[in-house]
Amino acid sequence: MKVLLTGSTGYIGRRLKEKLLEDKNVQLRLFVRNKRKIRDKYKDRIEIYEGDTFHTASLHEALEGIEVAYYLIHSMGAKGDFKELDRLSAENFLDACLKAKVKRIIYLGGLGEKQTASKHLLSRIETGEILSNKPSLIQTLWFRAGIIIGSGSASFEIIRNLVQKLPFIITPRWVHTKTQPIGVSDVLEYLSQAKDLETKESLVVDIGSKPMSFKEMLIKASTVMGLKRRIIAVPFLTPRLSSYWLILMTPVPYRIAKALVEGLKSETIIQNENAKKYFQSIFPISYEKAISTAIHEIEKNQVLSRWCDSSAKEECDIKGQEKIEAAILSLKISNDFGQTSPEKVFASVLSIGGLEGWSKHDLLLKIMGSIDKLIGGPGLDRSRRDLYDLRIGDSLDFWKVVDLIKGKRLLLAGQMKLPGKAWLEFSIEGTTLVLTASFLPKGLWGRLYWSFTKPFHIFTFSDIAKGIVQRAKSLA
Repeated sequence: MKVLLTGSTGYIGRRLKEKLLEDKNVQLRLFVRNKRKIRDKYKDRIEIYEGDTFHTASLHEALEGIEVAYYLIHSMGAKGDFKELDRLSAENFLDACLKAKVKRIIYLGGLGEKQTASKHLLSRIETGEILSNKPSLIQTLWFRAGIIIGSGSASFEIIRNLVQKLPFIITPRWVHTKTQPIGVSDVLEYLSQAKDLETKESLVVDIGSKPMSFKEMLIKASTVMGLKRRIIAVPFLTPRLSSYWLILMTPVPYRIAKALVEGLKSETIIQNENAKKYFQSIFPISYEKAISTAIHEIEKNQVLSRWCDSSAKEECDIKGQEKIEAAILSLKISNDFGQTSPEKVFASVLSIGGLEGWSKHDLLLKIMGSIDKLIGGPGLDRSRRDLYDLRIGDSLDFWKVVDLIKGKRLLLAGQMKLPGKAWLEFSIEGTTLVLTASFLPKGLWGRLYWSFTKPFHIFTFSDIAKGIVQRAKSLA
């Protein structure tokens, strides 16, 4: 079976890719905006086509010969009207599938009713309607899920951070709204089995575990974590205030927090029994089991993907960002590591940030991170997916990995709110670790920023380089 997977660098897509590769009867093809995000170890097992759904030539090429096509794309966070972009993307994809004589489209959207859905959920519903509006010409299996619980998912990160950080959790009054969460492992199982489902009709398949309110989800999560938490619902938390409250307490940015809060204002409950009827071998795990599994994966350093891996936001598309020749201001720090092996030094480089921290000045960096988040940046809360490893496209606190040559070079592009573009490069040159900060200022403010912060950067970057070398000496 020839299968095309879109969205393969996103949260669900990365995990579904792994699952589909387990099936020896599947010949997998990926359609991605940037092929550099796909690790080399996969390139002899899959076909990779580069492009996007707004450039139909590349889309038609990617769909040639395909029998089943997964649509895991959404435009929330992109520049412009994401609802209009979602509509155009879905229409282009459907038209291309029809021309390529694709037999089946599989789409993952969200639970909800059009009359009460938030703007984000309404766009996902309309996407499903577009993809399934030609049932006589192509079959569409449209899955609708509520809150997805798994290590690295945005919903899980919000719940985990609120429960772990706050003994008293202040929530808006619509925290009592019912939803039906589902473990990410079950979502993947439904999507994987869908390619082999023996039916010729188009279906809408609502999936989820038993109904519960967001308040119940917080309480049950705290029980799984061995914590006692009290939930206090208040009437004065508007969606905007609730969103700011979430970005202060959790790693998610304002746009995701806002989408979640608005989604909680209306029920997202299963509307049909097609999951039980057509997928009788799947028994969704409980919410508590999904939380426990997610925590276990984090503790064992087994997180395959995270909510901030990829999105339609401009900075998440790292294409071309590895080219730092445009930078006109730079600062270089060198540290000789002597007899320590270059492999250990580079391994130490790959473990920076996250829980490991950056330097002995982490407190100051955390203050900067809080300020950055308040003005719309990512801050330091995003941490990292893996304690010891990085891949192109990974988020790392303030930064995004845009180039990685094992043993030689790590290049990070800044995503913090700055009057210009920033890069941070680590390279091994002989027995020297070289740390280079590069900056392309935007107008006068950019130059003033660089001049003002340069002494601080010399101080902190020198400590970062020293810390990397010292840590390398202790590595096994």
